[in-house]
Amino acid sequence: MVNFGKVLVSDQLEEWKEYYINYKMMKKKLKHYVQQTQNGGRNHEQVLKEFSRMLDDQIEKVVLFLLKQQGHLASRIEKLGEQRAVLTEQSDISQVSQVREAYRQVGLDLVKLLRFVDMNATGIRKILKKFDKRFGYRFTDYYVSTRANHPYSQLQPIFKQVGIVAVAGALTRNLASLQNHQGSFTSIYDHPSITLKDPVIEQINHSVQKLTHSTTFLKFLGQHALIVPEDVQTSSDDLVDDQSYHFMSLMLNLVNTFLYMVNTYIIVPTADDYSVSLGAAATVCGVIIGSMAVAQVFSSVYFSAWSNKSYFRPLVFSSIMLFSGNLLYALAYDLNSITVLILGRLLCGLGSARAVNRRYISDCVPLKIRLKASAGFVSASALGMACGPALAGLLQTEFKIYGVTFNQNTLPGWVMCLAWVVNLIWLWISFKEPDHIAKENAANTQSSDSNHRRSDNLEDGLAQPLLTEEKERQDENVQDDDDKEEDRKECHKPATSLAAAYRLLTPSVKVQLLIYFMLKFTMEILLSESSVVTSFYFNWSTGSVAIFLAVLGLTVLPVNIIVGSYVTNLFEDRQILVASEIMVLIGIAASFHFTSSYSIPQYVTSAIITFVFAEVLEGVNLSLLSRVMSSRLSRGTYNGGLLSTEAGTLARVAADVTITAAGYLGQSQLLNATLVPSLVICLASIAATFGTYNSLY
Repeated sequence: MVNFGKVLVSDQLEEWKEYYINYKMMKKKLKHYVQQTQNGGRNHEQVLKEFSRMLDDQIEKVVLFLLKQQGHLASRIEKLGEQRAVLTEQSDISQVSQVREAYRQVGLDLVKLLRFVDMNATGIRKILKKFDKRFGYRFTDYYVSTRANHPYSQLQPIFKQVGIVAVAGALTRNLASLQNHQGSFTSIYDHPSITLKDPVIEQINHSVQKLTHSTTFLKFLGQHALIVPEDVQTSSDDLVDDQSYHFMSLMLNLVNTFLYMVNTYIIVPTADDYSVSLGAAATVCGVIIGSMAVAQVFSSVYFSAWSNKSYFRPLVFSSIMLFSGNLLYALAYDLNSITVLILGRLLCGLGSARAVNRRYISDCVPLKIRLKASAGFVSASALGMACGPALAGLLQTEFKIYGVTFNQNTLPGWVMCLAWVVNLIWLWISFKEPDHIAKENAANTQSSDSNHRRSDNLEDGLAQPLLTEEKERQDENVQDDDDKEEDRKECHKPATSLAAAYRLLTPSVKVQLLIYFMLKFTMEILLSESSVVTSFYFNWSTGSVAIFLAVLGLTVLPVNIIVGSYVTNLFEDRQILVASEIMVLIGIAASFHFTSSYSIPQYVTSAIITFVFAEVLEGVNLSLLSRVMSSRLSRGTYNGGLLSTEAGTLARVAADVTITAAGYLGQSQLLNATLVPSLVICLASIAATFGTYNSLY
């Protein structure tokens, strides 16, 4: 296991040695503080102040040196700029080449400086984390809250790299200008999509990307899906190579995601009419829609556990369950049974393999295309969400074949039956189990055959394949010497139960899960009751409801593009989080029926505000969640993706139950009765956000 202290010493430049943080000294001081507090020599407040002062000194040393080096680089670029200006009047190719090489040398020095910042930033994060672990409370929260937003903050140059990125921009612009010396002088700022093909610039871009937070659309979507962790592993840690990667298997996972979302929302425009045709109240549509989410609460757990051993079998099982569920859903009309209808939706929920889809992208896709695959996962979900209601709007017909009814209520079930049969056949023909799964299963079989007499004496926790243990050892982060004093398995093993996962949740994580619950609850209320509300107030047809829901679904991807590509570059994630929560609150408040008349513009405008900003909130929320969540929740059955899925699923269940319960008050009271809980939960989430705001950094 690699020692970070040794890595820091071995990787630092000799001429800059005195300007790196003294990680070894701070680690020793930390041990000394622990001994003193245990012996009663000092209290925690004294330790906190002294350690803060020491860390301030170390950071100031790094920042002052960083600014000095940035000045040197800027001065060199300025002098080269004067030479470049002279060359614009000439056409001496040899001089152009000399200046270009001089710029590249500046670029190489800039890469060294970026590496310097990276090593020091890593050391700061590690020593803060170590303090938290040793003293049992989040010193990081205190330190960041008192330093990050101060007018004289010295954390910003290290963790936001505003100055050093500006130097990188100047260097790139000038190199691009020299490259186009014989042609048009295209500016990188006027055409940001143009990339400069230069090995030095590529090194700089890679280093900058490694340092900065989620400021690209693909990474934003990856964190939106809770697939890409905040600390992206390096290429040396990536265990999936190009040879073992199977593109068609990835496509099948994305198709499964798309079809499941279509399956979820295709019934929304007609669920109220279907329940009435079976003799139930229109508001029972909440139970019909929500029963799928109820089953998903349980399916997420066993699918997550199943994906530890296989991906093919869970996906096959998912297709079979969804086919069976949709078959029962379609047949319920002729059987005249609301029970069969709900049972069909429960079976559909038991076929939810989104945990498998996430896990496949995280574990079985090479790092260099993992961001694109993560973006594909979110895009497939968004497209399915839009296509479901749109497809329902096209199924406005009625006929019978051999006594079986095909109409707007049953056709969604029949269409999805056919889709899942085709998916199952395609899956059976084309899916390839990942190599590491096959090897682990083979190793496990050999081990069980040779050691079956001793198997009864082994603890369950030790009965893991050798290759799995090796993979976990390779995946562990760089650690320090004093970690040898601790139980490494306890420190790095994934959570083994929901209770264990819950104990790993910090207040910041709990608040982010509450926000996720709130936005899913609000969105489910809006979508699930839309058919009942619009038919009651506006006499909308099923086709009109389908178009309305499809338009809402189509906003998902453009909103994520705008937020991921532009908004996150202008504001901090936590600022976007608070602003989005407030806008969702405004949308909910604007949806209430206050006057004697309720207009279409009021409903549509408030729905769009609520839905769009809930989507913005979801992306930023999951991005922050991936950042503040414990690394122990990044793998295993009870991982961060499962926790967020469970929070969202429980929110959907609660929302659908709320709709059904509110239905007893009558359709005239349904809208306001369901909006009140949304308003209360939204206010609670805003208050909780402000309570943990300083830790969301």
